[in-house]
Amino acid sequence: MADPTLEEIAAGLCAGPPEDFVSARNARAKEVGDAALSARIRALRKPSIAAWVVNVFAQERAGQLDQALQLAAELREAQDDLDAAALAKLGRERRALTRRLAETAAELAGSRGERITPATLEAVEQTISAAFFDPDAAAAVASGRLVRALEPTGSADDVRDAVAGEVTALEPSPARPADELQARRVRREAEKRVAAAEKELTAAERELAKQIKAREALRSRASELSEEEADLEARLAKVRKEVERVQRETPEVEAMHAKAQEQADAAADEVADARRAVEDL
Repeated sequence: MADPTLEEIAAGLCAGPPEDFVSARNARAKEVGDAALSARIRALRKPSIAAWVVNVFAQERAGQLDQALQLAAELREAQDDLDAAALAKLGRERRALTRRLAETAAELAGSRGERITPATLEAVEQTISAAFFDPDAAAAVASGRLVRALEPTGSADDVRDAVAGEVTALEPSPARPADELQARRVRREAEKRVAAAEKELTAAERELAKQIKAREALRSRASELSEEEADLEARLAKVRKEVERVQRETPEVEAMHAKAQEQADAAADEVADARRAVEDL
């Protein structure tokens, strides 16, 4: 059976209880028969709490972390073809995923009795975020042998210095054929055109519905006015007939009025004459 490598030993130590790191490291250094390997083991640095949290997560949730890192690699490849709105959405989703993974890692560490402070949780988030943006940082996180937290702006040397032992590159995702990449770009452009056309169609349908409503309102009002017009015309015809009747009857009434006036005047004269006759008696 082959002796364990420095990386295998470091992985066990970096995810073990932080308070036991020094004693466990020295014990492992004594166990190995290779003096050079023993010296390298003794030189291993104790991980910071944030690095330890990430190591525990990387080793106990390797499948979940691998899926997230693979997704991050695909997003890095796709983001060159995204517009500003899609990039903003991608950024929000990436931050949300980073936060969820960091919280899961903190809960896992908490189940081991370690108290995770807000500052530590932030450092864990920064480390996972660095892994999402940089392939070297992703390999370092996946190794489970971090000795300190990573930063998204860290250099390749910073990443190597943060890992106990050598950093093995992640398994690269299969390269997509050029024609497949072109097909994806063409499809995305077609989908953008469809989305734009659907947006215009929605706006046109909304305007059409508005105009239909306005037309129906005008038609309804026109019908009301037509009914009012017919009623007014009927009333006007009735008034005209009444005017004609009055005009026809006016001469006769005027003549009767004149005759009645004459009779009234004659009667008044007779009354006056009769009164004078009485007074003369």
